[in-house]
Amino acid sequence: MTAAFLFPLFWMMVAGYGIAAAGLVMPTRRLVRAVTAIGSVTGGAAGLTLACLVLWTDASLMLAAPSMLTIAGGWMIRLDRLGALFLALISGVAIPAGVYAASYTASYEDRYSTRWMAFNFGTFLLSMSLVAAAANAVTFLLCWELMAVSSFFLVVTEHDREESVRAGLWYLAMTHAGLLALLGAFFLLGPGDPAVTGWTFEAMRSAAPQLSSSTRNAIFVLALLGFGSKAGMVPFHVWLPRAHPAAPSHVSALMSAAMVKLGIYGLLRIGLDVLGGGPSWWGTLLIVLGAASALTGVLYALVADDLKKLLAYSTVENIGLVLLGVGAGFLFLSLSQPHAAMLAMAAALLHVINHAAFKGTLFLSAGSIVHATGTRDMNLMGGLVTRTPWTAATFLVGAMAIAALPPLNGFVSEWLLFQSFLPGVTSSQAAIAGLLTLGVGALALTGGLAAATFVKAFGISCLAIPRSTEAAHAHESPRSMRFGMVLMAASCPLLAFATIPVLTTITGALAGLGGLAWTAPAFHLGVTLRTPNGMAAMSPAAIGVVLVAALTGIWIVVRVVARPRVRVGDTWGCGRIGQTPRMEYTSTAFAEPLRRVFDQLYRPNEDRAVGVVRPESPYYIQSMTYQTTIHPWFQRTLYDPLIEGVEQVAGWARRMQSGSVNAYLGYIVFVLVVLLVWVIGF
Repeated sequence: MTAAFLFPLFWMMVAGYGIAAAGLVMPTRRLVRAVTAIGSVTGGAAGLTLACLVLWTDASLMLAAPSMLTIAGGWMIRLDRLGALFLALISGVAIPAGVYAASYTASYEDRYSTRWMAFNFGTFLLSMSLVAAAANAVTFLLCWELMAVSSFFLVVTEHDREESVRAGLWYLAMTHAGLLALLGAFFLLGPGDPAVTGWTFEAMRSAAPQLSSSTRNAIFVLALLGFGSKAGMVPFHVWLPRAHPAAPSHVSALMSAAMVKLGIYGLLRIGLDVLGGGPSWWGTLLIVLGAASALTGVLYALVADDLKKLLAYSTVENIGLVLLGVGAGFLFLSLSQPHAAMLAMAAALLHVINHAAFKGTLFLSAGSIVHATGTRDMNLMGGLVTRTPWTAATFLVGAMAIAALPPLNGFVSEWLLFQSFLPGVTSSQAAIAGLLTLGVGALALTGGLAAATFVKAFGISCLAIPRSTEAAHAHESPRSMRFGMVLMAASCPLLAFATIPVLTTITGALAGLGGLAWTAPAFHLGVTLRTPNGMAAMSPAAIGVVLVAALTGIWIVVRVVARPRVRVGDTWGCGRIGQTPRMEYTSTAFAEPLRRVFDQLYRPNEDRAVGVVRPESPYYIQSMTYQTTIHPWFQRTLYDPLIEGVEQVAGWARRMQSGSVNAYLGYIVFVLVVLLVWVIGF
């Protein structure tokens, strides 16, 4: 009965996203926006329903068109529980993003082609959904590439800005470097002739045990390079702080909440489902890269003044947290501890879902702030809580969730990540215990710095006195943008209170993959989450009830019981007549103490200039300016020399392009001579 609904839902999803892309041919701008929103919501709702049916029943969707691309194995779709989990995530973000875009894209109408934007938006949603449902290598890689190209065009929407074009080129270069690695991984993994075996994941899974250990290791490393570059893992994250701020905000929300998660999906599909796990160094490498990503991301987010760049670096941080959990899962699996591995993987995937909820909320809210003020610089914001209350409220919900404050969903998944490391901390093997203890330390340090980062993001942007004329005249966003933000923000407390059913669904999707345990975390009275090893228990619902009761009690005591006499007066002004924005903390000043603590990592460029009244009297200062810029360490030490080398090689190649026919004939003769020598000699 359930299977009968799967095919109509799949085609409804495809048709919905196709309608969104059909905005390309709509006659009026208003119709373009309406059709795109309707198509996105329809496709998202159908995709979410389809994913839930697959997750909650034993049904699976299977479609095949072997006559298409026969030589490469044909076109195949198979939606299993692991793919359905990520399809649900993509569809769940597509709905509020589509609603939000109905009004948000109006601000682009006089400057850029919203028809082209609508076409790429629909294609982007469809390609992401098909990546999660692909059953063989050719379908997966074609959809992966379609996703990369359509998102590239969305990133360079503002093509007249140099910043956007450079961001797009960085993204395009990194995503295609990753694609080369994935082609290598699938080439090593593909069993036999693709026209015969189809190079399906099922055939790869059957052939994987016959692969040598060196081949398995090579496949894992190539998959890690390819999927890690898409996920924003350090050191391949450099495209992310450029592309996310440059893209329109509803696209940034989708890229951060959904697209980068497909890197995690690919890693699990190849490393866990197809290869069935590997030696302990796979997990160790993931834990090290996860810790590096988490700390790097949060440290650069802390000092960012650009609101969307701060959120982009925060995505790097959260991908690091997810990789910590996935790495611990691989490690426990190699140590034959399937229950501990299941707990770590489930915690990582719970954080994947939670991050999609609060990062989607934050990017949509940030887009509304930029829409209201015309700037991404937090030093020019302030006072938005009274001028844009809906935006400020949704941003506050997202900030509290990402800072892991109870009772919201970020707290639940980070708590579970901590608990998942505990079986390894008490391990009798000193190396394992030491590694996972360092992992716990990285989690704790990241959590503290993330809280400081989002106190800054909300406090500087929304509180105090406006720091610019634009902030002083900021206006609330249109109704559809507010509805999209509220819809996304509501998912944060909802996911916190629904942790137990969500976690049950996740463990159901993971059960049995690569030797993982079939056992789910145990529950008590339906409200308490207990880890399988019995080491810890926690109830998000109980915490929420206690917090609400405590706040209600405080309000009753203050307002009803104590009944204080209200005296109205001016606040203390430090001897000044009136408060001005110059008395407030700026974004840069807020982060300055922590920037000094990590000064050796940031290595900022500082520029001080002092103007004096008379040159002969240097102590009579007329003006003083101080500028500091931070050039990211990875770009300075890794990518800048690489780019310089590529430019040199390109310069040499350009010299060969002289335009002389004689020279080109000489090159041909030279190559022929070399080939003849090689044939004769070998």
